[in-house]
Amino acid sequence: MRSLMKVLAVATLTLTPMWAAQAQAKPPLREVAAIDDALFDLGLADRIRKNCPTINARMFKAIGYVRGLEKKARAMGYTQAEIDAYTDSEADKNRLRAKAAKYFAARGVDPSKPESYCAVGLEEIQKSSRIGSLLRAK
Repeated sequence: MRSLMKVLAVATLTLTPMWAAQAQAKPPLREVAAIDDALFDLGLADRIRKNCPTINARMFKAIGYVRGLEKKARAMGYTQAEIDAYTDSEADKNRLRAKAAKYFAARGVDPSKPESYCAVGLEEIQKSSRIGSLLRAK
């Protein structure tokens, strides 16, 4: 029994650093759906308000939304440098732009027709979606 306790103690001391290291390993922010999807929705709302003359942004809400995302990422253990690297990454911006193009195409948006952005924006506002919560009709 005593030798079993020694083996368990040694195993615990040996494996604990590995478990701690695994627990501290963080995926890139682009792989954290709670952050990436929220940033994507923010981008969609921004694109809608820029292209639709009858929809505005809820700017204070959007600012609070961004701050909330940063706070959430920091609570998940990400540093401000990691957050900035993610939001400044051209590769991630291009990835999100391509995803947005698919989103808008699937909803029948014609980039040359502002009213098509308006239709999507109004639909999101009426659904009270996360995108719609960042927008308001004039």
